[in-house]
Amino acid sequence: MFGTRLYHPRHGRSVEKGALKYIILDLLNEKPSHGYEIMRAMETRFHGLYSPSAGSVYPTLNLLEEMGYVTASERDGKKVYTLTDDGRKYLSEESSHIDGIKGRMFGSCGAHCGEDFRATMREMREAGILLRKNAREITPEQWQRIRESMNRTYREVVEIVGSE
Repeated sequence: MFGTRLYHPRHGRSVEKGALKYIILDLLNEKPSHGYEIMRAMETRFHGLYSPSAGSVYPTLNLLEEMGYVTASERDGKKVYTLTDDGRKYLSEESSHIDGIKGRMFGSCGAHCGEDFRATMREMREAGILLRKNAREITPEQWQRIRESMNRTYREVVEIVGSE
């Protein structure tokens, strides 16, 4: 029951197909950034609901560079991406599309997603990291206790939220 939800909290795509390039361009319109900064900014912007991987961000940055919408320069040993004039023009032309993407992504959370939500999502991620890091040393008895604890927590959350 709970295990599936823990590892697959979202059903379907996290970000609609093709939306990542618009989100990245929008972030680069705010300030030039390197890939890791973009990933963190996206995670913050979407309140932990979407955390992009390097395997999706860097190919998208390369595509945007090939399209002429961003340029890359080396700063402090990192590749920093900057929006070009063509990128700004494209962003302006696609503003209604970008607003729609933002609305759909923010719509799943809304204004009530504050620090408590971000802290809870961070704690869940950290628990997963801790389990992966120590998986080989955890005994079958400890795994059983962990699963029982997670199932208890899940049931309590369902009780608090009021639905599954």
